[in-house]
Amino acid sequence: MAKTNPGRFFEDYRLGEVIRHAVPRTVSGGERALYHALYPARHALHSSDVFARDCGLAAAPLDDWAAFHVVFGKSVPDVSLNAVANLGYAEGRWLKPVWPGDTLRSESEVIGLKQNSNGKTGVVYVRTRGLNQDGDVVMEFCRWVMVRKRDVDAPAPDAVVPDLAPVIPAEDLAIPGGLDFTGYDFTLSGEPHRWADYHVGEVIDHVDGVTVEEAEHMLATRLWQNTAKVHFDATNRADGRRLIYGGHVISMARALSFNGLANAQMVVGLNGGAHANPCFAGATIRAWSEVLGKAETAAPGVGAIRLRLVATSDGSVGRRRGEDGKYLPGVLLDLDYWALMPL
Repeated sequence: MAKTNPGRFFEDYRLGEVIRHAVPRTVSGGERALYHALYPARHALHSSDVFARDCGLAAAPLDDWAAFHVVFGKSVPDVSLNAVANLGYAEGRWLKPVWPGDTLRSESEVIGLKQNSNGKTGVVYVRTRGLNQDGDVVMEFCRWVMVRKRDVDAPAPDAVVPDLAPVIPAEDLAIPGGLDFTGYDFTLSGEPHRWADYHVGEVIDHVDGVTVEEAEHMLATRLWQNTAKVHFDATNRADGRRLIYGGHVISMARALSFNGLANAQMVVGLNGGAHANPCFAGATIRAWSEVLGKAETAAPGVGAIRLRLVATSDGSVGRRRGEDGKYLPGVLLDLDYWALMPL
């Protein structure tokens, strides 16, 4: 009996099955330090225990996307080890803050399957949940990945494509208990702009750029225990290039968005997202955001802002798609999310 794991292929998935992923992980301040070393992340609520306590929290929680990467990474050996590409996201919600000392594990339910017309690959849809040591769900999200078939002659399953909500209603966002922005310190946060200063349709050029290095993106991906072959093995692709983990682009773009959105402190909802074009070492990532919506919340002084975050490799701002409706070649990431901001 083989003792090594070649990973699952498309024909190995069954609609409705729940996969409990291996290797729980206890997170600490080390994850935060490495995250802030890899990305220019400096939102105050995730950087300072004192600032977080002044906002009603017990301490600074782990950065939202760092927690996402840990949960995501657990799912990779069972969901996307043999993936050609991670295609998109929907219905993501951060339900509870993740604190240093928490132990996270993941489980995924297969909610859709569709073989591609070439017969060599198929798309697998899963809903992944991250749970802490108490069994509380701290986050959940849907994603879909293109996975190779082991046997091109294996029969195709009945196609099932889940009906996923395009937007999470603001009233369904989970606001951390105790969060209070009525005494918010705009000097310490880094910018004076509050929720009321942003308007729907506004486009913000985040100005700064970071060139991605091969060693850094592989270090980041190993940090999350993401074992997908395309990120490490230069023989896995015909062109001999290592594909940069899409989450690395997400975190880089989110960190760059500090310049213009320093007070968008906590990510609480992921409405949708797509890795529009592949990213490779040597690319310089820049980002811009568009305000898509705004909503008040029941928490004192806290508003929700819906943002489109676009990462590019060519520095373009304001355009995502060409006249044919397809993503422009310089667009790496198109992400639609909710964040919390002082009113």
